[in-house]
Amino acid sequence: MRLISRRTRFIQAAASVAVVALAAAGCGESSTGSKPSEKESGKYTGKGIGLAYDIGGKGDQSFNDAAYAGFEKADKEFGIGGRDVEPQDGESDADKVQRLTQLAQSGYNPVIGVGYIYAPAVKEVAAKFPDTTFGIIDDETVVAKNVADMVFHEEQASYLAGVAAAKASKKGHIGFIGGVDIPLIHKFEAGYIQGAKSVDPAIKIESQYLTETPQEGGFSSPDKGKAGASGQIEAGADVIYHAAGLSGQGVISEAAGKKVWAIGVDSDQYAQTSLAAYKDYILGSALKNVGGAVYDLAKSVHEGKPLSGVVRGSLSNDGVGFADTNPKYKAMTDVVDAVNKAKKDIVDGKITVNTK
Repeated sequence: MRLISRRTRFIQAAASVAVVALAAAGCGESSTGSKPSEKESGKYTGKGIGLAYDIGGKGDQSFNDAAYAGFEKADKEFGIGGRDVEPQDGESDADKVQRLTQLAQSGYNPVIGVGYIYAPAVKEVAAKFPDTTFGIIDDETVVAKNVADMVFHEEQASYLAGVAAAKASKKGHIGFIGGVDIPLIHKFEAGYIQGAKSVDPAIKIESQYLTETPQEGGFSSPDKGKAGASGQIEAGADVIYHAAGLSGQGVISEAAGKKVWAIGVDSDQYAQTSLAAYKDYILGSALKNVGGAVYDLAKSVHEGKPLSGVVRGSLSNDGVGFADTNPKYKAMTDVVDAVNKAKKDIVDGKITVNTK
């Protein structure tokens, strides 16, 4: 199944919903949308979508906010409502198990863990609630009839970011900042380096991971992102791509302050309100349609035909892409043409993008 039908859905704006406290212990802050409705399919009997956020939580203007946009779109279209729950600092796998269990016990369906860190919890809780559909984003290791593993070809979008960076760089010197040194983020780096070197084999590339583990704040510390970007800019990089979640806000603010290009990730960060002060220096963003994945899973459950197994987004099905909303980017026709050609070549199978 296609994760989404039109590219424009990547940049769909999020509407606000009421914020209420989740009384259950260990679950953090939560939001509730519309009341559940069976008006369209007549088959949906759940309480709504249960969405459990990754490190950084809602408001990261990136990964988690992309998931929330899908939550909101499903609520608006189907009127099913739901609850979205924030993570806690320093929480354990047991805390995640408790969070997902409470959502499932309360009748939310589907229940979605936003991020690979939920894999052990999804595996455990899904086995206890076989009639509830679970989703996990960025992990494909949980195999069960009632689990959808929603994953992406991040390396393909990152290849386009690398092409854009190399074409836009005036110094032949660019940078990459990953939030945490893990295989998932290695895919972003590998695609970015390959794309950049396809333009300029001699290009100089700074590469850095902010932390070794998520618990150290690599995905949730803008100050770490700012410091990393500062070092790369001082070394000579004039375009920096981040795959660092909330920490990426620090990368973007530092790049804008030093008047060099930043490339965002997951969401169209040029269009994010909280980053508006820096948007003139956001060249584009490597998109991962997390919102489309959340929406499609909710839609499948609402229609009584729940998705399960691996559901992978790619350039060919608009599950990943590159945002081109910055007018300054659109005016750089040589960059735009190079990115468009690279996208076509990947979709046509002429280019196979590295994942390591």
